[in-house]
Amino acid sequence: MASKKAASAKTKTKKTAAKAPKAFDTRDAKNRKLTRKDVKKAAKRYSNWGRWGKNDEIGTLNFTTPEDIVAAAKLVRKGKVISLSLNYDQHGPQGAKSKYPALGRFNPIHLMTRTGTDAYSGVLDHRNIRGTDDIIIMPLQCGTQWDGLGHIMYEDSMWNGYDCRNVTSAGAQKAGIEKTKEKMIGRGVLLDVARAMGHEFLPDGFAITNEMLDYTEQVQGVKVRRGDYLLVHTGHVQRCLTNESWDGYSGGDAPGLAFETVEWLHKKEIAGVATDTWGAEVRPNETEDTTQPWHWIVIPMMGLTVGEIFHLNELAADCANDGVYEFLFVAPALPITGAVGSPVNPLAIK
Repeated sequence: MASKKAASAKTKTKKTAAKAPKAFDTRDAKNRKLTRKDVKKAAKRYSNWGRWGKNDEIGTLNFTTPEDIVAAAKLVRKGKVISLSLNYDQHGPQGAKSKYPALGRFNPIHLMTRTGTDAYSGVLDHRNIRGTDDIIIMPLQCGTQWDGLGHIMYEDSMWNGYDCRNVTSAGAQKAGIEKTKEKMIGRGVLLDVARAMGHEFLPDGFAITNEMLDYTEQVQGVKVRRGDYLLVHTGHVQRCLTNESWDGYSGGDAPGLAFETVEWLHKKEIAGVATDTWGAEVRPNETEDTTQPWHWIVIPMMGLTVGEIFHLNELAADCANDGVYEFLFVAPALPITGAVGSPVNPLAIK
């Protein structure tokens, strides 16, 4: 799908930004020169193993303090609540055409076990109450979701150096997402990279670099700080919705974070990061011998909680309109014991 220049790609700025950084496209083979050796160097350099003790199971979520949450609550000025989630239904991003294996993911299957027709017929009147019930069958990472710290391994290890075999057929015995059930709340910051770079939708293969993240901060007049939840808008979800097709979204070529951003994220000491793409990092990847190399570092080595398939379009428009790119962010995972991911309805409250 071709990139579209945004007709209204201007934001209210607090100071004049420098010239937009130059972009590179990973669909060009010359931009896919990183190797497993580079991944290993990054693993050593950006590891947070032991930083919060040998028994830690929540990683960078430790960066957000109670004081940070109190300060984030004070960002609420209008009481405006914006959901950052797609609906969970048969119209989700799974099952469309893709060059990448499906990994067993499918869109939610919603079934009714008691219906209004049952109530009308009176078949349940012996209970002296009429009502309805339903169930849902779904992969935990089929829609808007968090990656848990047991989701990606670094060779034989998971987060904090735990043996990868701690994730069994019964679930994650270490770093299960239920350990985070009082987290994912704090100051949220949107970096609308698409708008800052002059696009409505960033094109596939567009690698978001450290320089672009710095540039977007400058354009928007906002700074990402320790303990924040960073949301990166590429326009990818909205592009699919506009084109009425999810083809290529799940596992296909996509805009996303360049591998080098592991340094930026590590230095910023953020609590979590989320994007509106399927896999957060740029695709094609910058490596030929390692799939999703950015994931290899940020989840098992840094302990960073990663959100994917967030729907950021409404928030991006609202922030562009009022010039305010920080807000109270509330997005706890479902406390599913032993889960390595979780569906979520993230909220930005302004």
